[in-house]
Parts: sequence; structure tokens; C-alpha cells
Amino acid sequence: MADMSSPAIAALDAAALPYRVIRHGPVRSLAEAARARGVAVPDVVKTIVVRRGEDDHLFVLTPGDRVISWPKLRALLGVSRLSMPDAETARTATGYERGTITPFGSTTAWPVIADERLRGREITLGAGQHGVAVAVDADTALATLGATVADVTDPEPAR
Repeated sequence: MADMSSPAIAALDAAALPYRVIRHGPVRSLAEAARARGVAVPDVVKTIVVRRGEDDHLFVLTPGDRVISWPKLRALLGVSRLSMPDAETARTATGYERGTITPFGSTTAWPVIADERLRGREITLGAGQHGVAVAVDADTALATLGATVADVTDPEPAR
């Protein structure tokens, strides 16, 4: 059973952001997460930590059926190079393990970039613990996070 005093839940409460907690068991894929949360795959939001430079990160929020478009993201940020940190660096930068990362309650309030396709619907995000997510109104959450909303993704490649 998840401890409801997680930094993510505390941050949502502090922001007075309405949310619904969804508890589910372990999932091995995004499709499993969507089924467990009772939502469509695009409504499972991936929170990706991106490294701009030494101790300079940001969060990129993408719909579950899309991937970061590195050229679009670099153009938006006006940089020529971005990378994804390893799992330990991401944990150090956020306080969360991979698979639980959320901008809410992160140890550092890194900037948030959100794909424009998240607007206008309810989304689910990790809640800082394995097997726990929160459902939130995307527009309210993005405003609370001060997110920059832009077209920063491409469709998930076919497999």
C-alpha cells in the first residue's frame, strides 16, 4: 500500500490542485498502465527528465502515444544539445525513481515543457511511487506547474 504522504501528493495538496489517486499493481508497459488506470494510452502522461547541462534539467510531459521530438524541443529551447540522464542522475535531480517521476514534489522545481496535445482533458501522471498515479485536469495542472506548452512530440514509431 502506498504511503499517501509522498512529496507528489503533498505538492498537489499544497497547490490546492484537485486530483484523484489511482492505485494499481506493477505494470510493465504503457498499455498496461493505461488499462490499470482505466484510461486511454494518450492520457497516461510520461514525465521525462531531460538534461540541458551540468545540474540543469527540465521535465518534458508527453502523451503516452507520443515521443519527444528532439529537433522540436531543441528549437523551442534554443539549444543545440540535449540528453537524457541515466537513472541515478534522474533520481538525484528529482528525488524520484524512474517510472515514478512527476514534476509535483520534485526535489528541484525544474522547468516543465508540456506537449500541446495534453490540453483540454483529464490526464494521469505518476505520483512518486510505483503503482500509484493521479488523475488531474491537464489545463489546471499545466497552469499550476507554469508549464510551457508547445508542439514537442512526434507519434510513437510503429513497431
